[in-house]
Amino acid sequence: MSAPLMNERPSPDEQPSEAVAAPPPPPPRRWIGWLREPLLHFIVAGGLLFAIDRIAISRADDPHTIVVSGEVDQEAIEMFKASRGHDPNTQELSALRRVWLDNEVLYRYGLELQVDKGDTAIRERVIFKALSVIDSNVKVPDATDDELRKWFEAHRDKYDEPRRFDFDEAALSGDNSEATVRGFVKQLNGGTPGDAKAGLRVFKARPESNIVQSYGSDIAKALAAAKPREWQALKTRDGWRAIRLNTITPPKPAVFEVLRGVIRHDWVDATAAEQRTAQVRALTKKYKVKHELPTEDSGE
Repeated sequence: MSAPLMNERPSPDEQPSEAVAAPPPPPPRRWIGWLREPLLHFIVAGGLLFAIDRIAISRADDPHTIVVSGEVDQEAIEMFKASRGHDPNTQELSALRRVWLDNEVLYRYGLELQVDKGDTAIRERVIFKALSVIDSNVKVPDATDDELRKWFEAHRDKYDEPRRFDFDEAALSGDNSEATVRGFVKQLNGGTPGDAKAGLRVFKARPESNIVQSYGSDIAKALAAAKPREWQALKTRDGWRAIRLNTITPPKPAVFEVLRGVIRHDWVDATAAEQRTAQVRALTKKYKVKHELPTEDSGE
């Protein structure tokens, strides 16, 4: 995952997936961190995985049914929006439901194995123990160079060095209307220091995907076409800003031979995650899964 601009904006560069990764040591916090795919890794790392204990469905009434309730969706939407500033899209909400469902299935599996003995009050430890049992059945075969090359090409965007931008941003305090910012840009290009009237931020080696995530695709396109060392007024998601491109570092394709060890390690992790996911999905088939509308849409 790329680092956020000046550590101010989270910017996951990959799309969500639903693979179950290797279990880490038992987590010290309420939520568990065994999912490593980008969306959920971001959520877990930020402590934002919603409180499954509080909204877990009752198992006593129907042990063969799992209800992904409206409360689950609503909690997920609220936590996601608080972190990222917008509601999750369909894919992101689906991934959030999936992690909740996987947790619930693993918890029930742990209860079946009676791994909850002495740990009844700590749900995530039961899930961890159940996942550890699943992990013991994972058997990753050896991969040939041809298989690794094929996997490398399918995931090349993970290894290629992206185009990177060095740029400066001057944000006026107070009036940052288009006319004011354009007037300020004229002064900057006339020799006024960038930090004379505004807060100056300097960004180094920012990948294009990071800029798109933080500012939008229009800003990325404007920077790509900009004349170096010349200030321009650009409308960002946070209002008008004076931005100056310094340099662009062109993309650099990865070389399989150089990264073979890393690629094999990633392939092993991905293959093992696929096997874990398959086992959890197989366990899910034991239950009837019902999805309810979010609380705000249920008419209650």
